[in-house]
Amino acid sequence: MCLIIFAYDCHPRYKLVVAANRDEFYQRPTQPAAFWPEHEGLLAGRDLKAGGTWMGVTTRGRFATLTNYRDPASFNPSARSRGHLVYNYLAGNSEPLEYIESIISQADLFNGFNLLLGDQDSLYCYSNRDHLMRKVERGIHGLSNSLLDDPWPKVVKGKNTLARIMTNEEIDPESLFTMMADREQPTDEMLPQTGVSLEMERMLAPAFVLSPKYGTRTTTVLLVEHDGRVQFWERSFALEARGRFFCFQFI
Repeated sequence: MCLIIFAYDCHPRYKLVVAANRDEFYQRPTQPAAFWPEHEGLLAGRDLKAGGTWMGVTTRGRFATLTNYRDPASFNPSARSRGHLVYNYLAGNSEPLEYIESIISQADLFNGFNLLLGDQDSLYCYSNRDHLMRKVERGIHGLSNSLLDDPWPKVVKGKNTLARIMTNEEIDPESLFTMMADREQPTDEMLPQTGVSLEMERMLAPAFVLSPKYGTRTTTVLLVEHDGRVQFWERSFALEARGRFFCFQFI
């Protein structure tokens, strides 16, 4: 994922509200969200190149997703695939903090990442750029290709939009899809400086990224109610235009 706007434990009906965009090269082979036959109860998309995933949830109440940390100067083309960080947590049995502690010693074997994961009781964020484990507090948060809640324009705008959506008694998933489809271009003065060209910063700045070879491939919306009812929507774009919906109850 390259943009995750989410609300945690701050609504009378919903424990977790997530809207996320996955930006990727259009040619990278991908399988859309489905329950994985080799892991009962694991719902996620699948990266067919490296075998991991970018976001998923399980029927036992586990949730994980990640974003890449944009730092081209330190990019290692031989690094391990970050999608396995999400997959290994979802397919395992470790508690969230236990899992984070287990990967700290290997974290530098991956390119920069922000890992967001939790269960029915807690939610944590860990980045291998500042090596801090953050317990996510109640409220509205945003995560792009920098650290949690860093005020990039699309993070700030997304959080403000989600705050308005969260005033409703019932969350309309269409309002979240609309939020993530925003293509407004910030001014150059508002752009972060991450080590890529100004042209690249402009291309990557909107919530929904669009270019000839790279852009927003998938938008995912996740609603988890306090009683454990889960609704999961996925809409794919570019080479695989389709939509999927799943609804289940945590065990």
